[in-house]
Amino acid sequence: MSKKINVVIWNEFRHEKEMEDVKVLYPDGIHAFIKNFLKNNEDMNITLAALDDKDQGLPNELLSKTDVLLWWGHCAHKEVNDELVEKIRARVYLGKMGFIALHSGHHSKPFKVIVGTNGNLSWGRNQKEIVWNMMPSHPIAAGIPDHFILEEDELYSEPFYIPQPNALVFGSWFEDGHIFRSGACFIRGAGKVFYFQPGHETCKSYYNPHVQRIIENAIRWAAPTEIGYEITDECPEITSATIAEFDKK
Repeated sequence: MSKKINVVIWNEFRHEKEMEDVKVLYPDGIHAFIKNFLKNNEDMNITLAALDDKDQGLPNELLSKTDVLLWWGHCAHKEVNDELVEKIRARVYLGKMGFIALHSGHHSKPFKVIVGTNGNLSWGRNQKEIVWNMMPSHPIAAGIPDHFILEEDELYSEPFYIPQPNALVFGSWFEDGHIFRSGACFIRGAGKVFYFQPGHETCKSYYNPHVQRIIENAIRWAAPTEIGYEITDECPEITSATIAEFDKK
């Protein structure tokens, strides 16, 4: 078997401790629930991390081995250490790690810094959502029908102040008539980023098999591919010697 994908699921893990309605849906945390439906994928090693863990859940020894980082945050974005955010951004830009922002992760520090956005959008009450598969040929859309219905999730609506995605895989319609770019891919440096909207803490979206399949697909898509030479933050001088070295590869 080829090398397994080292997946870290990061979660604030605050709502599940403080709100009874969230605790009922996700008693061990949203991150633990996601791990539970991912754990049977034999090509993935999965680790859980939370904001209140030591080093905010991402010590250097764990982050340096992470291939794909999933991020769920909502009420404590400002508590995330800026030094940690920069480490995450650097790993993504160097193609060493993929990043997946889930639901309200649109306002997380890592997503905003990596993608280059203020993360703002419009939002409203929980309601029925239809998720449309807008790019069925994309790897993240593998096995997903042309649309599926979530009986309830939090309304997110345009305008969504993100740069033009490199690929818009999913778009959503909400029963109040609003639309939203709910599954967007970005390439930043040598790394891959995916934003996926479903997953409000008081809703059962992560129970949906299509949502689960999309997250599985996104992990495999975002995982780093082998690069035949070392990428660093430095700007090396190009000489005849370095050109000859590249020609050997």
